[in-house]
Amino acid sequence: MGRPLAAAIVVALGTGLLAASCGGSSDGAAAGDTTGAETTSTSEPTIEQLWRAPGEDVAAVPGTSDNAVGSNRISFLIVDKQSKLIERPTARVWVSRGLKRAPYAETTARLEPIGIPGGDSAGADGIYVATVTAPTAGTYWYLAEPVGGRKIQALGNMVVRKRTAAPGVGDRAIASKTPTLASTGEDLSALTTSRRPDRALYTTSVAQALATHEPFVLAFATPQYCQSRTCGPVVDTVSAVRKRPASTGVRFIHVEIYKDNDPAKGVNQWVSQWRLPTEPFTFVVDRDGIIRTRLEGAFSVDELARAVAKVR
Repeated sequence: MGRPLAAAIVVALGTGLLAASCGGSSDGAAAGDTTGAETTSTSEPTIEQLWRAPGEDVAAVPGTSDNAVGSNRISFLIVDKQSKLIERPTARVWVSRGLKRAPYAETTARLEPIGIPGGDSAGADGIYVATVTAPTAGTYWYLAEPVGGRKIQALGNMVVRKRTAAPGVGDRAIASKTPTLASTGEDLSALTTSRRPDRALYTTSVAQALATHEPFVLAFATPQYCQSRTCGPVVDTVSAVRKRPASTGVRFIHVEIYKDNDPAKGVNQWVSQWRLPTEPFTFVVDRDGIIRTRLEGAFSVDELARAVAKVR
């Protein structure tokens, strides 16, 4: 639960296989799985060949892991061999079914800013976000090359299953009786570990929002016990979007991750109900109770604001 994004990256250069990665599959599938990695007869360069082209070769540090057949929002950091974050506005991304296969798709990842001024800090100013379509289940590989500056290419993989572990887009939201100020006797400290709690995030439970047919944003996150270098500001970001005039008519709900806000006690019942394999997770739900956007890991104010605009 909440596996940290690795700052140190280990790559087995002799074989070209990723030896260690983070935020991976919930069933423990190895990052070096070469499913579908057989060489195909093509004149196009393979993902591995693109990775080994002139430039610095590193591993992408993933921020998402719960992927399914179809369209997936993936996020990642790029860290050079001196442990410096590479944060340029865009990166070219190639996607393949194996290290020794040519890419079947190319897309663009955009660097989304993390956090808000004065809010909880993160170990990165932004995170790359791209949309990748996976036609079948299996292990996919992607190569990200930031545009501009010295050349650096980051290799990563994504394990794709038939269905996500957590509820997905198009699923009905689970009618959880999440805790509120009313249910805790106005005890805000029982509801959040945020240093600057926003009381409006704790006035309505998920079950209540569904019963009144209100669109809502549901964020599962723990500011104090966040275990990655990017997830600390998530609740601040949710609060910032809530305060925008464009969010009027949409409820915003925050739920902590651990029982009694104590990591030693394990995850709480609401995290279990929603089958979250990692944290944080944020869902945007329409007035019919259908999940319209799902954001795993960190995201920007603009990403969430765009999703909220679709359910108002």
